[in-house]
Amino acid sequence: MFETVPARPAGLAARCGQALLSPWSRLSLLVLLLAAGATCVLLFEPQQLITQGWPPQVNGAAAVVLFAVAYGVCTVAFVPRPLLNLAAGALFGSQLGLLGALGGTVLGAGLAFLLGRLLGQDALRPLVRGRWLKAADGQLSEHAFRSMLAARLFPGVPFWAANYCASISKMSIVPFLLATALGSIPNTAAYVVAGARASTPTSPIFLIAMGFIVVTGCAGAVVAWCKRHQLGTQPSDRPEQSD
Repeated sequence: MFETVPARPAGLAARCGQALLSPWSRLSLLVLLLAAGATCVLLFEPQQLITQGWPPQVNGAAAVVLFAVAYGVCTVAFVPRPLLNLAAGALFGSQLGLLGALGGTVLGAGLAFLLGRLLGQDALRPLVRGRWLKAADGQLSEHAFRSMLAARLFPGVPFWAANYCASISKMSIVPFLLATALGSIPNTAAYVVAGARASTPTSPIFLIAMGFIVVTGCAGAVVAWCKRHQLGTQPSDRPEQSD
């Protein structure tokens, strides 16, 4: 009779695969990717486009599409959107700049959401504890479109933070992207117009755009303060249901 030898290599390979695909390994990969992206931004300094201009060999619709792709990647790497919106207006004008900025906004939000959902949700979701975190997670999970629309309309929460918080919640990507696209229009348009008219800072259109930015910023601060008060007064936990 022949003795069966246990397949140790296969078992070792399976254990290595499970370790590499574990929630904390995927979270570590996400952190490395974000750190690499932020490092590339610091090295290549894409904000120089505002002063040096877009490469002359790329123009027309192709330039707008390329700018939208670069915009989306830069937002994943924590580049502030106001800077990119101003660049869009300065490079392409109000109309094409708005198209490029909105396209980049939706693209960047989608990339960040997918990265956070695939690489970070399993590891970070068990850490959502405490009154405020649970209340915020409940808002994002149960009122996805409304919560994200408010976050985009009233600036206050950093763009990247809203993206990754939404990815950790139970929100689906469709209402997330729809709310991002609709809610980002007013503030993005104001920054793009300001960038397009930056050469004439005393013009009425520039002053209106800057006034809108200031008003929405103040409104966002008020909304955040009121929401903070509501979250603080909510019950800390709901009674758990027994099986």
